[in-house]
Amino acid sequence: MDPIRNPYAPGAGQRPPELAGRDEQLHAFDVVLERIARGRPERSVVLTGLRGVGKTVLLNALRSAAVRAHWGTGKLEARPEQRLRRPLSAALHVAVRELGHPAGDEVDHVLGVIKAFAQRDTEPGAKLRERWNPGIDAPAVVGRADSGDIEIDLVELLTDVGGLAADVGRGVAVFIDEMQDLAPEDVSAICAACHEISQSGLPVIVVGAGLPHLPAVLSASKSYSERLFRYQRIDRLDRAAADLALVAPAGDEDAAFEPEALEALYAATAGYPYFVQAYGKVAWDVAPRSPITAQDVAVSAPEAEAELAVGFFGSRFERATPAEREYLRAMADAASSLAEAGEEVDETESVPTSAVAQVLDRKPQSLSPARDALLKKGLIYSGERGRIAFTVPHFGRYLRTQS
Repeated sequence: MDPIRNPYAPGAGQRPPELAGRDEQLHAFDVVLERIARGRPERSVVLTGLRGVGKTVLLNALRSAAVRAHWGTGKLEARPEQRLRRPLSAALHVAVRELGHPAGDEVDHVLGVIKAFAQRDTEPGAKLRERWNPGIDAPAVVGRADSGDIEIDLVELLTDVGGLAADVGRGVAVFIDEMQDLAPEDVSAICAACHEISQSGLPVIVVGAGLPHLPAVLSASKSYSERLFRYQRIDRLDRAAADLALVAPAGDEDAAFEPEALEALYAATAGYPYFVQAYGKVAWDVAPRSPITAQDVAVSAPEAEAELAVGFFGSRFERATPAEREYLRAMADAASSLAEAGEEVDETESVPTSAVAQVLDRKPQSLSPARDALLKKGLIYSGERGRIAFTVPHFGRYLRTQS
């Protein structure tokens, strides 16, 4: 079949042609936007899930919904080595510009507060000309969001941004991807700011996305965070949604799948959106004609698996040091042993840390550096005390195929 017309998109954060299985989250967010627009109390939103389930795609779709509602929006991606001030300042600068209001003293004031908040990231002894500038022409406001205490400053910053949004009859939404990578102080500040703006009824919300342990990260920061956010677990697609993700784009190109082909694709992908796109793309290219058959899927499977091994699994494995790779392989072996013993093992292959130590014949304490480094790199997560799991579905299966 014509590869130029291939509709599938297995890219990182790239929106698939059919965003299947996410209608519930999209509708719920529309309700949140409308309630806030009418002055009703609402919580900020947190999306959680494994790698490859489409959190970033959904986050971008929610931002598009906010833009259609004429909100100001800004987005940032948290990184372990970066603090919050600079990326959040840039995101809020974009959001204020998107509000589409005329220039005025109030706007200049808010832009000046954003600038002051950003420049507080600079070393105290730095000269003014050396300070980082988020591209704002207005002068930095003195005495607002510039105390150096991130919690105080963020509350003041979002209060002023929210006040401007209320004055123009719109809202502001800040979207944070990889939210679990924020520094503990920044997480605490976001929780405090969300608490304050929800109490004051200002039209500002935070929409975060992160790995399954993100709720625990937020809860460890502020005990009341459980009541601050609307948590939504993003999981793999069910059979109907996975079929729709394949059939709808093919139909737009006057192509189709045989029922047996769809069954084979679901068995191979387990409904994970990234895998659905990856297998769908290769099956399209391999198939000589429409409809795509189960035989086409069987022929294309090795190529799809090889691409995933390099781009999805292998790229992550390469980020690990030799000691960390040893730990990852031990996790996979421990999960395999548990499965052989009759224990149920899910797609994350969650295992006790003691089982990993047993595989390596080491004391658990001696493995802490490797485990902590893998946690920081986002390759594993701890869903509950004493257990560890892969953030990437089927990662253990991949590791067991490697020599």
